[in-house]
Amino acid sequence: MSAVAVQVGTESPSTEGFIGRIPVRNLWLLMLYASDLFRTRGIGNVGLEDNPDDLPDLVAEILARAVEVRQRRRLSLGYQSRDQVINRVRGRIDVLTTERHQLLDRGLVACRFEEFTTDTPRNRFVRAALESVSRVVRRKDIAHRCRALASGMKAMGVSGEAPTRAQMSTDRFGRNDSDDRFMVAAAKLAFDLALPTEASGANVLSLPDREATWVRRLFERAVGGFYDVVLSLQGWRVLCGGTMSWQIEQKSTGIEKILPTMRTDVVLDHLSTGRRIVIDTKFTSILTSGWYREETLRSGYLYQIYAYLRSQVGRGDALADCASGLLLHPAIGETVDESVIIQGHHIRFATVDLTGTSADIRSQLLRFFDLTHHSGS
Repeated sequence: MSAVAVQVGTESPSTEGFIGRIPVRNLWLLMLYASDLFRTRGIGNVGLEDNPDDLPDLVAEILARAVEVRQRRRLSLGYQSRDQVINRVRGRIDVLTTERHQLLDRGLVACRFEEFTTDTPRNRFVRAALESVSRVVRRKDIAHRCRALASGMKAMGVSGEAPTRAQMSTDRFGRNDSDDRFMVAAAKLAFDLALPTEASGANVLSLPDREATWVRRLFERAVGGFYDVVLSLQGWRVLCGGTMSWQIEQKSTGIEKILPTMRTDVVLDHLSTGRRIVIDTKFTSILTSGWYREETLRSGYLYQIYAYLRSQVGRGDALADCASGLLLHPAIGETVDESVIIQGHHIRFATVDLTGTSADIRSQLLRFFDLTHHSGS
């Protein structure tokens, strides 16, 4: 079986409805699971993923509704730094500019001041998301609604250039920003949903290695987001992106600079039953060719999950002493689901077929959890 990362680049993204061999609707589904919106206000429990073909329309409608609510209550304001030549002192005087251009002789002064405005990076990002998602929705009424709201925001003064996702990652929400938090979460997902659709026309993801990296990260976030929402309701505590420490007894002076960090993708704890499941996601094929046989599990991945489990034993944590492991890989039209018990740790090696329906993908994710849970008991 070829690696999924290779398969993603084997077919042109110009094929309608696909990025490589992965249906766009399933990329939309992964984006939903990976999004902040899926975790917000119970959105993950209203069946948005039931028909991923309609997901852009549903998200656009959620975004439009959130913007309409904010507009009725007034868009949030923020301070913006401005440099302006005016006829009265406001804020701080820019002495150098004032003297250089002899502004005082004309009754003017250069000032630097903070201005309260709706033209904030947050509002500009939402306006751009409305414009972006309006181009990919199927329903004309929703597209028109999004464009009208974007125009309305411009009329309210939200006219600056939209910030990047990296710039938005530094945006911090206060205690009174719950409505903004929901609106921005919808805007981020709306932006993401446009990416695969634009790939065929604008070559947004035309480089195979870039596609593979992008989908790999998406798959990791989607698995964590899905389990965070779905399993939390069943009494599981879900930790995404945690770290584990080595049991170090002695160390040399410079070892800390070069010793690898053990960073897990997802760790599930069920305190009442004393269960822990360590999940590590990969984006290569789960199998590779071996020395003496056609197919074998990738030894490096086995060593990695083994290290995650065994390195935590004997530290006074009962959950760690009997923890299970799950190596989870995406696949294209194929299924692997095997397990083994090594030194008391149940380890499962499984795939998720990204060519299936949304119901198939959801049931696969839940079935892997159930199998890991029951087999280790």
